[in-house]
Amino acid sequence: MSKKVYLNHNGGVNDLISLFLLLQMEEVELVGVGVMPTNSYVEPALFATEKIINRFGHGVSVEVAKSNSKGKNPFPKGWQTDVFYIDALPILNEFDITKPMIVERPAHLHLVDQLRNSQEKITLLFTGPLSDLARALDEAPEIEKKIEKLIWMGGTFSDQGNVVYTEHDGTAEWNAFWDPDATARVWESSIEIDLVALESIDNVPLTTEIRAHWARNRQDFGIEFLGQCYAIIPKQLQYNANSKYLLGEVLTTLTVFGSNFVKRKEIPSIIHIDGPSQGRTEKVTNGRTVNLIYDVESETFFEYLVDLAWQE
Repeated sequence: MSKKVYLNHNGGVNDLISLFLLLQMEEVELVGVGVMPTNSYVEPALFATEKIINRFGHGVSVEVAKSNSKGKNPFPKGWQTDVFYIDALPILNEFDITKPMIVERPAHLHLVDQLRNSQEKITLLFTGPLSDLARALDEAPEIEKKIEKLIWMGGTFSDQGNVVYTEHDGTAEWNAFWDPDATARVWESSIEIDLVALESIDNVPLTTEIRAHWARNRQDFGIEFLGQCYAIIPKQLQYNANSKYLLGEVLTTLTVFGSNFVKRKEIPSIIHIDGPSQGRTEKVTNGRTVNLIYDVESETFFEYLVDLAWQE
């Protein structure tokens, strides 16, 4: 029996690879995609999303919706250009798109429609901020009962996050910080949350060895697609412990069906919505429980990734 999944993503390299891998999961029925204007320019992210579904979706037609959500704290501009390269890759432009997939409905309302119209519960996979989900819940609170669970890449329970921002204490993670009020709104719901936080992804770095493995197997066009997309990422990030490139969104996606390579534990938590700690996910005694991934078996993760990507 297939699992219905709705993906909402940022349009970054990891996000688009996540879409590609999700389309390879035989157990998944992808019922829709929302694209956020966060750490990528949204128009090329929409086009790249449509092209990946067309090229690697095995004939499925999936509606793609553009988000018009606005973040309280915008992502740095330098993070937003990678999507132009992916949208231009020859492997995505070899064939014409025969079924236009981009819809006029904004992403949060498109999500409402998919949940309302589904006879089964839907798993939500969010690799960016939770703005569209929060707006969907405000628009139609009854949809909460149609959500199987939320799998989200966001937050951290470490003392140090990845936000470097004026008048912020550095304790937050960017997806939570982009829209702290939306994060808090989702925390107020009763939706089960599987959380891939900053500390969850330390064991899934992009390394020289992984790049070389993909290069040696580039005769397969799925592996070739992986290698070409990650060629965009500067190699020097591998040698700087403070800025190494981690496959966080990909890990989040692979946990939709992969459970043998991760360990989870329950964490009671709250969200800070303002002040110098806004966006911080903090562990507290009587907080809202989330299922935190705290350990990842790296070798099994990468084997699963390659198995999914392989097209022959």
